[in-house]
Amino acid sequence: MTRYTSTIIAISLAALITSATAATAQFSAQSSNTPAGDNYKVELFGGLWEPSHDLTVASNAFGIVGTIIDARRDLGITSGRFPEFRLRLHPGRRHRVRIDYLPIEYRATTVIERRIIFRGIAHEPGILVSSTLNWKTWRFGYEYDLIHRSRGHFGLIVEAKYTDLEASLDTSFGHEFVRARGPIPAIGAVLRVYPLPIFSIAGEITAFGLPDDPGDSILGAFDANRFPYTGTYIDFDISGTLNFTRNFGAQFGYRSLDLNVSSNEDLAALKLTGAYIGAVVRY
Repeated sequence: MTRYTSTIIAISLAALITSATAATAQFSAQSSNTPAGDNYKVELFGGLWEPSHDLTVASNAFGIVGTIIDARRDLGITSGRFPEFRLRLHPGRRHRVRIDYLPIEYRATTVIERRIIFRGIAHEPGILVSSTLNWKTWRFGYEYDLIHRSRGHFGLIVEAKYTDLEASLDTSFGHEFVRARGPIPAIGAVLRVYPLPIFSIAGEITAFGLPDDPGDSILGAFDANRFPYTGTYIDFDISGTLNFTRNFGAQFGYRSLDLNVSSNEDLAALKLTGAYIGAVVRY
């Protein structure tokens, strides 16, 4: 976690402590059955996420084994800050429709210090390499609350993640890239509790596993060339939300995305972890 992000989190916590008493008084007339953060039909979240990363990719071609490339050490890719958008529809007490969009892009230009083989092409030390990693994810999900009380709820999540992942290298030899994209089903759970009517703590996790033979399932659409991809995807999120009014709040949290995908030609291992902060608007 960077000093910048730590400062933001510290300020957010200070704001929570100083405003909790006043906000609680503001909502003292509200029913205990309707916490401030649960009284909506439409909820919009927009925020910034600044994760640290552990990224490795490799690609074989023409029978030549590719180098396992470390994005930070070999390509000079550093951490970045990314926007995130979430939409929640709340048509019923126990029902929520979830739509998320997270665009991630890393770019760097560096002189490589060791021999790298990518897509069957060898790049010798001293060559200038421009690298790009794009990872765009849409999440379309449905949440049903098995338990719903005035101080919180516990629900199950069923969703489809549409992932578009592309890694590329540009050198004097040309442009080489690998790409994997398609819809992936996932399941998970969410728990939200309200220590105060105006403050909630939530944790959720969703995950999926790619079978050894995607041709036997709907996961065969994961790659346009239908390589036999296998792997796992785990998305974990814990957050706190301070609701200044029924229609507006501030949210801060910590998120971890862990993706491992491999085929007979390509490999990608991406882990992003870090804090985020944003605003919530409800109607």
